[in-house]
Amino acid sequence: MPIEIEKLLDYPIPAVRQTLTRNQTAFYALSVGVGHDPLDERQLDYVDFRRNLRAMPSMALVLGHPGFWLADPRSGVDPKCVVHGEQEITVHGALPVEGQIIGETKIIGVVDKGPGQGALLYTRKEVRNAEDGLLLASTLNTIFLRGGGGFGGDSTPLRSSHQVPGSEPDFCVDMPTRPEQALYYRINGDDNPLHADPSVAMAAGFSRPILHGLCTFGTVCHALLKTLGDYDASRLRSMELRFSAPVLPGETIRSEIWRDGSFRARVLERDAVVVSNGLVTFAATSTHD
Repeated sequence: MPIEIEKLLDYPIPAVRQTLTRNQTAFYALSVGVGHDPLDERQLDYVDFRRNLRAMPSMALVLGHPGFWLADPRSGVDPKCVVHGEQEITVHGALPVEGQIIGETKIIGVVDKGPGQGALLYTRKEVRNAEDGLLLASTLNTIFLRGGGGFGGDSTPLRSSHQVPGSEPDFCVDMPTRPEQALYYRINGDDNPLHADPSVAMAAGFSRPILHGLCTFGTVCHALLKTLGDYDASRLRSMELRFSAPVLPGETIRSEIWRDGSFRARVLERDAVVVSNGLVTFAATSTHD
């Protein structure tokens, strides 16, 4: 049934003040698979909090995260119909590994795909240093609301998607996920039961709990950082992608990457494309001290 658009637009998404610790920074990296190779010291820089710890750029997605607010009945949305469609991050330099930050999330648009069809919900989050208000990162999130169309809204999408080249990719990077990885990742603040409760996953049409889309994002970010960024997080400026299909925890994600920053990803076990329309940009030189 159509979403209750007035409720959705009036929903007070709470600002989140967060005390970030070095342990949390290291845990986030572990939750997206960094450290899988314990002999790779470049990975250890992101997961060993006793070293000169660095933050994964994709951690911007969980900083100041308001949680699964669409599960609140006051949002006017059926939470079983929520599917992550697209995600973009813009990072303004290396993220901090500890300190006070504030995340503010706002709805910037809702697109009506028509009666019996879906709706697209666009939200933007800004992550700032709590002490001086410095903008650290911003994220743009597109949520597909299955069956939520028909509320009488505009049908024009707010953004277009990058098209990857038709040639063979220049690099392929395989990153395994763990069977319990979704249970790790949800500790970052995304406790949607779709990723933990088999009955909820089955009610949503899945055979088992699925991996968070943002965990897939982080895993692919790791592959890009390794391949194009020489593990220098301070160089990554932006990353965008479309979620094409869910990943089942335990599957291997192969990131297919072009030198111009285009990318897509598939799971090897099912040869299914799970990420499409990807584009990443890196600064030419490091801003890391």
